[in-house]
Amino acid sequence: MEPITILLVIAAYFGVLLLISYFTGKNATNETFFKANKESPWYIVAFGMVGASLSGVTFISVPGWVRDSQFSYMQVVLGYLAGYLVITFILLPIYYRLNVTSIYQYLQQRFGNVSYRTGAFFFFISRVLGASFRLFLVATVLQYFVFDAWDVPFFVTVTLSILLIWLYTARAGIKTIVWTDTLQTFFMLGSVAVAIYFVSEELNWQFADFFTAPRLEPYTKTFFFESILDRNYFWKAFFGGMFITICMTGLDQDMMQKNLTCRNLRDAQKNMLSYSFVFVPVNLLFLFLGALLFIYAGENNIAVPVMDGSAKTDLLFPEIALSGSMGMALPVIFILGLIAAAYSSADSALTSLTTSFCVDFLDIEKKELSKQKGLRQWVHVGISALMIAVIIAFKYLLDSNVIDLLLTAATYTYGPLLGLFTFGIFTKMQVKDQWVWLVSILSVVITFIIGNLPSEYLGGYVFNYELLIVNGAFTFLGLVLLRRK
Repeated sequence: MEPITILLVIAAYFGVLLLISYFTGKNATNETFFKANKESPWYIVAFGMVGASLSGVTFISVPGWVRDSQFSYMQVVLGYLAGYLVITFILLPIYYRLNVTSIYQYLQQRFGNVSYRTGAFFFFISRVLGASFRLFLVATVLQYFVFDAWDVPFFVTVTLSILLIWLYTARAGIKTIVWTDTLQTFFMLGSVAVAIYFVSEELNWQFADFFTAPRLEPYTKTFFFESILDRNYFWKAFFGGMFITICMTGLDQDMMQKNLTCRNLRDAQKNMLSYSFVFVPVNLLFLFLGALLFIYAGENNIAVPVMDGSAKTDLLFPEIALSGSMGMALPVIFILGLIAAAYSSADSALTSLTTSFCVDFLDIEKKELSKQKGLRQWVHVGISALMIAVIIAFKYLLDSNVIDLLLTAATYTYGPLLGLFTFGIFTKMQVKDQWVWLVSILSVVITFIIGNLPSEYLGGYVFNYELLIVNGAFTFLGLVLLRRK
């Protein structure tokens, strides 16, 4: 597929997003930007959240991960499902009862201002890294398949990507995103289904082959119960996934901001339950696609793309899809799916980071109404610039599968949030609020040291995402030590 064709597809897609932004942005206020005036239909939010949760990382990186990890990711996904139940029946009722704009306002009411700022700070770091991971992957694909042909520098590619997001989120924020995410989820899921169809046609597979074909066997082992020492051991992956979801969705302003736009708690719970049960089969589709791609690549002598001197399995899907070997329909659908997947998470991240910074650090709700909108707009610009800088830095720092790096980073940055909210919800103890920041930072440092110990020091045990639980436990223990007598 020619680079100019790819750009035309992207331009047409963003034209539609800007049109949605125009209609949703009429008479927009800060209440519209932060809460969508609490008028979002729950089923629209639920469908859009599928795309926001999956993102460009899942779209490209999960299929690319199959060669090295088979279907073990489904163990994590099953843990996600358990985590969504905790969010639905424990966290959402708290947020709606307190009628918060930022979910970290709960920490202020429970412990005090330092705990509040600490929670918001760790969300801010977590979401900047998470959104940057996702956009880095998509910018890398665009650079490799489009802009390298014109010698466009990587920083220009990244800047253009962020600028486009800023353009359609600047006016109405979360209200626009609720509707654009719906469109983007449709394109993303449609592109995966179309890709599976085209690749299976090339392999001459029938529906039954997805369950019986011997060529699938090297890729489809799902459950690993052999040894608790192994990184992919089932219960480590399951509970790691469960707590990652509790943190990356339930304790994350980005994902919860969408839920808080629903009319009431009941609608928000219906949204979360329907979304969570759709999430499992959707991830299974991505894994089957990955297996098909590696089978197809092996039979057609297609090598894993090399970038900056190392093989990038994340680029195998775009390599095959954009080659044109299966006609022009697949490349067009792939580009739409890729852009949809990337921006359905990045746009909401930009909006939620703006919301959190304005509400949690600048106390925008206490400022004069005449100054609030201008302040929010400047923060929106500043967050955009920060994400550009972080994504460019990743180009020189990352050399592994992006989804694995994303989840690993989450075990460190979301741990203090897990400890703070767990302590607040399940105990009645008060703490010395002024020292909460220190406990949170120390828990991250201790967890990082433990997570990077050689496995022989731990009897052969290899940590996976359960480090998040360890991190949260250290924070919880530190808060116990800080309790008021």
